Amino acid sequence: MKKSTKILILIIGFQFFSCSDADDKYIPLVADEGEQFSGGEATFFNATEEAFGFAAPNLTFQEEGDFGIGNSFFRQSWVTSPSSTTARDGLGPFFNAVSCSGCHFKDGRGRPPLVDGETAHGLLLRLSINERDANGSYLGDPIYGGQLQDNAVLGQTVKGKFNIVYQEFTETLADGTTVSLRKPNYIFNSLGYGPLAANLKLSPRIANQMIGLGLLEAIDESTILKLADPDDSNNDGISGRPNYVYDIQSNSKKIGRFGWKSNQPNVRQQVAAAFSGDIGITTSLFPFENCPPGVDCSTIPNGGTPEISDLNLDRVALYSSTLAVPARRNYNDQNVLEGKKVFETINCTSCHIPKIKTGNTHAIAAMRNQTIRPYTDLLLHDMGAGLADNAPDFEATGNEWRTQALWGIGLINTVNKHTNLLHDGRARNVTEAILWHGGEAEKAKNAFKQLSAIERNNLLDFINSL
Repeated sequence: MKKSTKILILIIGFQFFSCSDADDKYIPLVADEGEQFSGGEATFFNATEEAFGFAAPNLTFQEEGDFGIGNSFFRQSWVTSPSSTTARDGLGPFFNAVSCSGCHFKDGRGRPPLVDGETAHGLLLRLSINERDANGSYLGDPIYGGQLQDNAVLGQTVKGKFNIVYQEFTETLADGTTVSLRKPNYIFNSLGYGPLAANLKLSPRIANQMIGLGLLEAIDESTILKLADPDDSNNDGISGRPNYVYDIQSNSKKIGRFGWKSNQPNVRQQVAAAFSGDIGITTSLFPFENCPPGVDCSTIPNGGTPEISDLNLDRVALYSSTLAVPARRNYNDQNVLEGKKVFETINCTSCHIPKIKTGNTHAIAAMRNQTIRPYTDLLLHDMGAGLADNAPDFEATGNEWRTQALWGIGLINTVNKHTNLLHDGRARNVTEAILWHGGEAEKAKNAFKQLSAIERNNLLDFINSL
C-alpha cells in the first residue's frame, strides 16, 4: 500500500486526529476563549432539570433577596377574591393560568396541548383586528379582547376554548432523508359571548424559557441598530429591522426586545402584560380587567387596585431579569465545533448573532458590560408564508418574527420534557424548526437540506450544546 493512501488515526485523550499522508496533518478545531460562558458573569453551571431556575451569580445581597421574593410570586398560584391571602388574591375573572410557572414551568418553555382540553400548557392565542389605537397597537377582538382566556372564576362564563388539528406533510432532504412537518389549524369552540370578529387575526404564542432576559435588555440600542439592515444594503437577502413599540412608563415609542414579535420594550412591561393577559392580575401599568362587553367586572370581587403592588411587580421583574443563562456543554468536542462551522457556513449567524456585549447603563449592575452569546439580533425578519400568522404587531408585519435566542435550547428537553419549538410549538425538534424557515432564511434552510448526514448531525450537536 502506498504511503500516501495510508490513514493514520491517533487517539489522544478523547480527541481524534487524522492525516492523509505524512506531511498533511489534521488540525483540531478549538473553541473560542470563554465560549462556555453564554451569559458572561451571569452564567450558571448546571445542566439538570433545574437549569433555568438559578439566579445570576453576580447579584448583590439585596438583589438576591428580591430575587427570592420575586421567585415566590412567580411560582405560587394566585387565588380568587376575597381571600385571607391578600397579597396573592385577585385571580381572573378571566385567565389562562393561575401562576407564571403554569406556563413557564421551571422557568422553562411551554408547549401545545397534548390532548384537547388540557390547560396551563403554555400556549395562548392572541386576537387582533386591522385597526390601531392611539399608541399604534392593533386592537383586539371587540368582544374577546386581545387574548382568548380559556378559564374563568366561579360564576363567570368562560370566553371560549380551542382545539388544534395538525396537517402533516413531508419534506425531503438532498440525501433522500424524509422529515414529517405539521401545520396547526385552530378551531374555536364553546365561545361564551358570541362570534369572533369576521376580520380576526389569530396569533398563537408559546411561553418561552425565562433565562437571560436582563442581559438582552442591557444591550445598547445602538448595538441593535448596527445589526439592522432594513433595505438589505449588502444584498445578502437578510434585512432585519427593529420593532418600535409603545412604552407605557415613558409614554413614548421604544425599540421592542421581548415577545415573539418584539412587542414589549422592557422586562417590567412584559411581566405586567403577562399578569394582565394570562392571570387577570391588574398592575399600575395595566389597571383594567379583561372583561367582555356585558360583563360588569366591578361587581366581581377583586384583589385591590392594583392587585399586585409596584414593589412586588418590580421584584418579579427583577427575578425575570436575572435568571442565569446555563453554561454551554460539550463546547470543545470536535463534532460540536464542526457543527459550529456548518452553522456559520450556511449563514445562520446572519440573524442568530453569536456574541454581543451589553452596555453599561442597565439598572442592574450585574447585567452591565457582559460578553454574552445569545444567538439573536433581537430584530424582526420575514420568515416566509409558511410561518406567517398574518397578524401585525406595532410595526411587525404578519410575516415577521423576532430572531429567537438560542441559548438554553439544548436543555429544554431536560427541564420541560419536550423539544417543541417555534412560536406555536409546531416543530417537534430542531430539524423541523429549521425546515420551517422561509423568507429571509430560505437560503440557509436550502443549504441545510443539502448537508450530508454527518454535517447535519454535527450541526444539531452544536445547536443542542447551546
